[in-house]
Amino acid sequence: MQPQSQPSMKRSMRAMFLHILATLLCLGLAVFALRYTTNFWGVSVVFSLQLQAGLALIVLALACVIIRPSSFTLFMLMMTLFIFFHAVWMMWQSLPPPIPDNLRSGNLASMQKLRVLSFNVLGDNIKNSTKIADFIEKTDADIAYIMEAAPVALHLERLSKLYPYRIGCGEHTATCDLMLLSKYPLDMIYVGNLSDLRKDRFAMARVHIAGTALQLAAAHLSKPYFDDYHAEELDILSQVLSTTNGPLLLAGDFNAATIAPDMQALLKHTGLTTTGWEPATWPVRLGRFGIPIDHIYIRTPLMAQKLSRIPSNFGSNHYGLIADLMIAKSDSQPGSN
Repeated sequence: MQPQSQPSMKRSMRAMFLHILATLLCLGLAVFALRYTTNFWGVSVVFSLQLQAGLALIVLALACVIIRPSSFTLFMLMMTLFIFFHAVWMMWQSLPPPIPDNLRSGNLASMQKLRVLSFNVLGDNIKNSTKIADFIEKTDADIAYIMEAAPVALHLERLSKLYPYRIGCGEHTATCDLMLLSKYPLDMIYVGNLSDLRKDRFAMARVHIAGTALQLAAAHLSKPYFDDYHAEELDILSQVLSTTNGPLLLAGDFNAATIAPDMQALLKHTGLTTTGWEPATWPVRLGRFGIPIDHIYIRTPLMAQKLSRIPSNFGSNHYGLIADLMIAKSDSQPGSN
């Protein structure tokens, strides 16, 4: 039996390599096909990775096209492009309305600024508690949403001088997971559960800013890895928030990206938007290439100026977010006297 010629061996290796790449590509496409055909929770976590996965699938599809151009490989390339650009489109569609030109030009006398911090500090991150408290003070946020707040609770005495109004860690709750710190008085306070997995991971309150009533909501959702609790919690959250009117500020740790199907449903049903192009917040070791699973959402007439990630994670497994917002003063709103 004579050995294969070198060109024949190269063709065999190319064919084998193509089959491997095509198999991986088909598996990836099959997973994302579930997004458009079913609500199966088992792969829901993957949908938060649609942007990154879509880019990886495009690379695989391009490799297949280079190895063997055909209608099949070109079709797979088209499907990967759809997955990637659908993710981009969902991110773009979730952005807040642009700020009016008269406000962009610096005419802000009729607007009240509002700075918001949202940060999951990690419940056992005690050694960095002082640095975190220092940073909260330094941000000069008007409202701070803190998740897994036990480390911050060690510094409530000093923080209460800047934030005299609070929900969490002994104030309206016995637990110390979700905390809301405010420079403005809080009324119509409600603390509850989104599911039977965790207690006191949902809170609502109202503040009055420059004569305007602003509804606040804070949430810390379960991870979507093991069951459909995440979707059920979002459904409850959506039902509650849909009963509110006027400007709304929702922030917290959602353990899913805005482009995930159940997150998209939340925004659609409540009229919420993001506060800008969202930076990655988890896992911290991936930096800007991670996933934005922490969010600050708003509903008009609340407006967003800027959304940014805090410069350090301070030992947490999440990065925090700061949003600079604006709302019209009551005597500047349509229909006011």
